[in-house]
Amino acid sequence: MHLFAHSFVRSEATKSDFVDLSVPGWAWIALLVFIAILLMVDILVIHREAHEVHIREAAIESTVWVSLGVAFTAVIAIAFGGAASGEYISGYLIEKSLSVDNVFVWALILSYFKIPPKFQHRVLFWGIFGALAMRAIFIFAGVALIEKFDWVLYVFGGFLLFTAIKLVVEDEDEIDPTSGRFYRLINKVIHTSPNFDGQKLFTRENGRRVATPLFAVLLLIEFTDVLFAVDSVPAVLAVSREQFIVFSSNAFAILGLRALYFLLADAHARFSYLKEGLAIILAFVGVKMLIHGWYHIPTWLSLVVIVIVIAAAIGFSLKAEGSTEKVGVASSHDEIPPPFDER
Repeated sequence: MHLFAHSFVRSEATKSDFVDLSVPGWAWIALLVFIAILLMVDILVIHREAHEVHIREAAIESTVWVSLGVAFTAVIAIAFGGAASGEYISGYLIEKSLSVDNVFVWALILSYFKIPPKFQHRVLFWGIFGALAMRAIFIFAGVALIEKFDWVLYVFGGFLLFTAIKLVVEDEDEIDPTSGRFYRLINKVIHTSPNFDGQKLFTRENGRRVATPLFAVLLLIEFTDVLFAVDSVPAVLAVSREQFIVFSSNAFAILGLRALYFLLADAHARFSYLKEGLAIILAFVGVKMLIHGWYHIPTWLSLVVIVIVIAAAIGFSLKAEGSTEKVGVASSHDEIPPPFDER
């Protein structure tokens, strides 16, 4: 095993205290092929027939996707070493936690356009497929910028701090998916029919090829992912600069988002402290980038902070929900009329 690890990759610490991996081309091919196989099994076997995904199915699928993402930490550890696996799992947890907000935006878009539940998985599948390609572009461009212009780190760090503050101070206003310029551009460029044709993105009406509502929703989902990538990719680059680690952690976190959507789409109110938790994570990685020239926060410490913040956000949210339910029960009891009328 020791000889295999050395033949597979050379890993050493760089001056910036991040691992520097010499990854062979076949390792990239193996990763992409594995991701492609997972996607094909999902769309051609598990979800071949259009059907509504219920909570139990979503919970099982979400568990499988999370297990795969976490298990890949062992692959990274065997091939690259403990430092690399620490960077991978830190990046995975950052991307997974930041992606939860993406799930709630999907829920808003799909409900606004009244997409039938049985067709939602198919449009989200293609949304994830596109997201993987765009994240790859963002990651390679981000790493290239950092390697050439070190000052970009300060820009990323400042932007993440700004985003964290914005999350806390701004109210969550209701978003109208049709109010933006992007949606108006879709309607101008592409002839869209208001009618569905099964799971098809395009159909024919009166001899003319037109897009179905699923295609417009898909483009909106891709557009929102670009906006979220602007936050999440710099955040992951705060814990790793190796493209293979950053891409794989992003990929495995994103692959499980469809199952997470069906599990959490209607549970936004249950995570009342999620916004604050995400703000703390963004602020932490922002500060890490800003002080990198004077002090490097170790990967293990970053991982500990991320885990504690996520656990605290979930714990406080569940506690707040329990308190609300108790108040609701008490109020409902107060409204129950007495068993006998007092006359």
